[in-house]
Amino acid sequence: MTIWNLGSINADLVYSVPHLPAPGETLAATRVDRFLGGKGTNMSVAAARAAAHVCHIGAVGADGRWAVERLMEYGVDTRHIAEVAEQTGHAIIAVDAAGENQILLYPGANHAISEDAIGLALSQAQAGDSLIMQNETNAQAQAARLGREMGLRVCYAAAPFSSEAVEAALPFLDFLILNAVEAEQLAAATGLQAKDLPIEDVIVTRGAQGSLWINRSSGEICEVPARQVTPVDTTGAGDTFTGYVLAGLDRGMPMPQAMAQATRAAAIMVTRRGTADVIPDLKDVQDARLA
Repeated sequence: MTIWNLGSINADLVYSVPHLPAPGETLAATRVDRFLGGKGTNMSVAAARAAAHVCHIGAVGADGRWAVERLMEYGVDTRHIAEVAEQTGHAIIAVDAAGENQILLYPGANHAISEDAIGLALSQAQAGDSLIMQNETNAQAQAARLGREMGLRVCYAAAPFSSEAVEAALPFLDFLILNAVEAEQLAAATGLQAKDLPIEDVIVTRGAQGSLWINRSSGEICEVPARQVTPVDTTGAGDTFTGYVLAGLDRGMPMPQAMAQATRAAAIMVTRRGTADVIPDLKDVQDARLA
């Protein structure tokens, strides 16, 4: 099967800082690096490194050809990435000594993906394939509707969080992944707790407390504990988790097993500095010795 990802593509400029800047503060960075990033890109790379077939649907500017080439190197099908007049999206990321981050995002080409291009890409999908989206591109609800009509498993990673974006896609979703804060924000907006959402599968990630899976049909609730590691950079950990979960499900794993493998991948990810370029591959995850 195939995972289709309507996803962002960014250049991540990562600045090492002694602490996250306060409002109005001028702060000198000790280091700067450029990485391939964007939540969509991270998820595509993670799923590809977890041995899934991934087709990325997105857009870059002429300044982003290097990003498309890098995605190809990492095993992602890039035939449905368009080159548009807008600049490639980018993020400015400050990372402190404890691995916490602060992100400033410019969407650029990620908001210039045509609905025709999405339709053309998904015309090649087959029933049973998965479609994943995040809130870093345009046309999410339209793609979700099309995915539902085509019999795809429609998945949404609710970040950066917007209750309006989630609610627009909600009628077409089979699977929703969000963190604990986002779950609270969605409950405040809709009046529905995660267990009451009209979606077959919901995962709530809870950082050091692990993750929670809720299945609507069976009523099953499963908790998967986190792995204990010393974080260096938490950027991209949630995206890595999502990509690995989808890849595990695509390979026929039960949800708890897919989540456990994804948890290991995310734990390894936070011990590395960077984004898509340092996402662990399946052998890394299987060989890692984690608490």
